[in-house]
Amino acid sequence: MSVRLTRLPNGFRVVTDRMTGVDTVSLGVWVDVGTRHEPAEINGVAHLLEHMAFKGTTTRSAQAIAEEIEAVGGHLNAYTAREQTAYYAKVLKEDVGLAVDILADILQRSLFDPEELDRERTVVIQEIGQANDTPDDVIFDHFQERAFPQQAMGRPVLGRPEIIAKIPRDRVAGYLRENYAAGKMVLAAAGAVDHDGLVALAGKLFSDLPLESSARTEPALYVGGDFREERELEQVHLVLGFPGVTFADPDHWSAAVLSTALGGGMSSRLFQEIRERRGLVYSIYTFTQSFRDGGVFGVYAGTGEDEVEELMPVMCEELARATDGLGAGELARARAQLKAGILMALESTASRCEQLAQHLLVHGELFDPAKIVQRIEAVDETAVRRIARRILEGEPTFAALGPLRRIEPFDRIRARLRA
Repeated sequence: MSVRLTRLPNGFRVVTDRMTGVDTVSLGVWVDVGTRHEPAEINGVAHLLEHMAFKGTTTRSAQAIAEEIEAVGGHLNAYTAREQTAYYAKVLKEDVGLAVDILADILQRSLFDPEELDRERTVVIQEIGQANDTPDDVIFDHFQERAFPQQAMGRPVLGRPEIIAKIPRDRVAGYLRENYAAGKMVLAAAGAVDHDGLVALAGKLFSDLPLESSARTEPALYVGGDFREERELEQVHLVLGFPGVTFADPDHWSAAVLSTALGGGMSSRLFQEIRERRGLVYSIYTFTQSFRDGGVFGVYAGTGEDEVEELMPVMCEELARATDGLGAGELARARAQLKAGILMALESTASRCEQLAQHLLVHGELFDPAKIVQRIEAVDETAVRRIARRILEGEPTFAALGPLRRIEPFDRIRARLRA
């Protein structure tokens, strides 16, 4: 990897990874601000702002933004997460200047036209409705809210319809102005990119950014508990989780290895025992998600109304059994899966670009895949047992959506995990 980093005088960072043998560049601006930085009364403003950034600037209409990037065969998109927001593009190498110019334009000179804002409110509310109609998606919002109740970390990324419908224009524009400061932003690029040329472009085009951000991070306090919503569905969708680890935790990669061994593929314990041997589910997998000051570790499953009665005891038993550790073969497979995922992603300009930006924002240092592979290889049987016991000692969070009459009480689930 040929990675270079430059910090401009205003604190704006430019990081690149030059790749030979490609003619494209993936690039974008990652902002160290997301849903958890929103006041409760404007929950969803970060996501609404992400939409509005494409709806016209002082120099381009919404149509012009779309036409200019597509006229060169490129594409432009964005996403909002709990701790970050990203605006990114992919273009041919000769069109990097255009892509950077558009990104700089939408992040510094968006108009927030009132008519466009009203239209986009409707679009976002439809997006929320679509998510609510997708039970295997919305169940994670319910899980997050129960794990972190009445906190910024527990509020939905998309926001709530009743709030989105009323957020004033000045709060949307003010959120951009007050939070998108140069020092909280990274311009990352990977592919056929010239670092010095990109730095020169950034110095010229991102000169109007504010220097200070008023973003405040409310601490994440994991609580846990039980959430259930009865719905007429064909399946029960459920998530059972626990407090996880931060990005900086020494057990971060141990948790990732454990997650992979338990439910990271067709050879994993949960898939083999619950789907292959018992046929209780179509989909089951584990996940681990880290934040700067916390995290979650959990299992998702989608199952039938009758099968859930057998599923819950088996799932709890398999989780509890993980505290005894993994076999040598399981451990080796899990480490290999994680390493392969990281190294295979290096073949993609988009993956490299995102890894550069996120790693720099979270850790304040350059992404080094060799160092991460070393950390994965260092995870041994002792580390897996330690993190499994640490996770299972935490208060569980249970969320379920669908026909629920056969799901046992929360206290019974908790007792199974302690057995």
